[in-house]
Amino acid sequence: MSTVDLDEAFEHFWGELLFEAEASGEPQAATFFNLYAKLATENGDTIDLAYTPVRHEGRGGYQLDGCAVDSERGDLYLAVSDFRTGREIETLNAAQIDSLFERVRRFCGQAVQPDFINAIEETSPTFEAAWLIHSSRTQIRRIRVIAFSNARMSTRRKPETSGEVLGVPFVCSVLDFARFADISAARDRLEPIEIDVTTINGSPLPCLPAHSSDGEHTSYLIAVPGQFLAEIYGLYGARLLEQNVRTFLQARTKVNAGIIRTLETQPEMFFAYNNGLTATAAGIRTARMADGNLGITAIENLQIVNGGQTTASILYASDSQRRDRRVDLSRVFVQMKLSVVNPDRLEEIVPKISRFANTQNKISEADFFSSHPVHLVLQRISRQMSAPAKPGSLSGSKWFYERARGQYRDKLAYGTAAEKRRFELEFPRDQLIDKTDLAKFEVTFECRPHIVSRHAQKCFLDYAESIGKAWETSEASFNEHWFRAVVAKAIAFRWTDRMVATSDWYQKDRGYKAQVVTYTLAWLVNHLQGQGRELNLNLIWQRQELPEEVRDVLRQLAPQVAATIRDTPPYMKNVGEYCKQHDCWVAVAGSAYNVDVELDGCTIDRAEAGRIRKEGIAAKKLDTDIDFDRVLVAMMSDTEPYFRFARAKRLITPKSDAALRRLTRGDAALPRSERNALKYMLEKMQAAGFELPARAQAALAAEVQ
Repeated sequence: MSTVDLDEAFEHFWGELLFEAEASGEPQAATFFNLYAKLATENGDTIDLAYTPVRHEGRGGYQLDGCAVDSERGDLYLAVSDFRTGREIETLNAAQIDSLFERVRRFCGQAVQPDFINAIEETSPTFEAAWLIHSSRTQIRRIRVIAFSNARMSTRRKPETSGEVLGVPFVCSVLDFARFADISAARDRLEPIEIDVTTINGSPLPCLPAHSSDGEHTSYLIAVPGQFLAEIYGLYGARLLEQNVRTFLQARTKVNAGIIRTLETQPEMFFAYNNGLTATAAGIRTARMADGNLGITAIENLQIVNGGQTTASILYASDSQRRDRRVDLSRVFVQMKLSVVNPDRLEEIVPKISRFANTQNKISEADFFSSHPVHLVLQRISRQMSAPAKPGSLSGSKWFYERARGQYRDKLAYGTAAEKRRFELEFPRDQLIDKTDLAKFEVTFECRPHIVSRHAQKCFLDYAESIGKAWETSEASFNEHWFRAVVAKAIAFRWTDRMVATSDWYQKDRGYKAQVVTYTLAWLVNHLQGQGRELNLNLIWQRQELPEEVRDVLRQLAPQVAATIRDTPPYMKNVGEYCKQHDCWVAVAGSAYNVDVELDGCTIDRAEAGRIRKEGIAAKKLDTDIDFDRVLVAMMSDTEPYFRFARAKRLITPKSDAALRRLTRGDAALPRSERNALKYMLEKMQAAGFELPARAQAALAAEVQ
């Protein structure tokens, strides 16, 4: 990224940070951490982190800003912030980075000392972080620490193992502003990873070409040394996993006891017994080895699309080898099928390889949620449906659903200042909803705050699975009525979030805001359900704000709920971990809180609400064919954009081609088989990033009120 582009990105970053800080009521430092942590999680650098601002200055000073543990794999994730308030990009040098990592080392050393733990207030962020390290010490096999900085390093720093802490490898990585800007600009594409095979392995990897000379992509069969695989996964972690299955693998893939047993007892048979890996790459470099065979010297953008469990288990075994010498990885080899895909077609081909490679696993279509049709439905409705004007406004605006990271920012990146201003008026920044927001709102209103408290990625995966099943049962459920309800839930959630952040009681004892918000709303929803009622979400949509009566109830509820979740049982000292348990929800749901406000005017009978939802489903089923007919008529004026995109992405079939040719001739009376083929092709085109031309969008908009 050029200096000019980086300066523009920095200006945008500050605009986003200030907006988020104002909207959430959180300090700028906390907002900075949340922005960086979210991106790092999406990129695979870390799992969801709890914000634990810990800082001690002076001699022996220490610092830690975020932590999480993957107990199944034995990975402890830590983050340290270098937040700078200057509006010009500053330089971050190696000595400053090393100092940050050293402060984390010191905190880890303190956290395992009983005297240190016993002296900390149990509801403080310091205790949450220290107790996580202290209680997980026997499970930890690797510490992965990442430094967040809005300064820029002159030279990009690859992940590296920097000695040991607590007797385990201490892997350090940096997310400086240049890298932050690059990942943000890449939208949902992966950050490039260049693996120097010769340096890490000591020699090139012998490979056997498995492709014809005229193919569009090349394939190779490789016997990968177990130690090499453990080394690269130890350094890069989940960044090596294909992004569509990364969340699944991180959340569900466990170290396999059978694999470990084979590694320990019959390492030389591992190649024969194990199914191996399927992987893709954007490019490789090869050389002739001394014996004349072809060898791979470097791999660009390696992605493991199948074999995550094998990879995790080999790293686990490697750590065991270091500890007790039970596993000899020098005798272990893993078969790998490596497909080298043209970079221009990575986004199209890699998900397909991933899907086919994972057909035997328990990865459903919902786990590939980034391309699920429900995204397209939400995106389409959000671009077309105007919300009622807010109090004090003369005209309505729209809520923007971000199907892929960076869509909203991209809309602001081009055009004149007047066009950008017009876009922001139509789609205000505070009316942006992304995929993880959607999951958080919906799961909260499903009365599952313990799932929301497991943080964004695990909550998203849970919701993706349930919404995939719901889509299969009734696509028509995802309609304009449903979208209005989602927006109403967003309004309720965000108001509650800011209310808690700015409350006097919270300011005096900060912490666990996210948990308080989801549990407070879930308690209210659950309480109303017990009375046969639910919040009138249509009323909230119409007003575009939360009724004052509901606000009063939430103000009264929040501090009472906060007290309940902080009152942890004897077996669970950590409040954050307690909130992830169903037991915590049982305790909150069973509590009788004092509320002296009536909500009759803001609620609706559940039977009536169900009837309204059914009407929405019936209307959607009628509209679906009407919508498609409108699109067909609009397509007749210019079919070239459809032909061009479908051919470029190799989505066109003989029947869809015949349908497009009929439309080109002005004939919209398509045979059913051609109509269905064209409809299916359009869905695939939209999933691949195609946006309907303005005429077709206008035709659809005519149906949306």
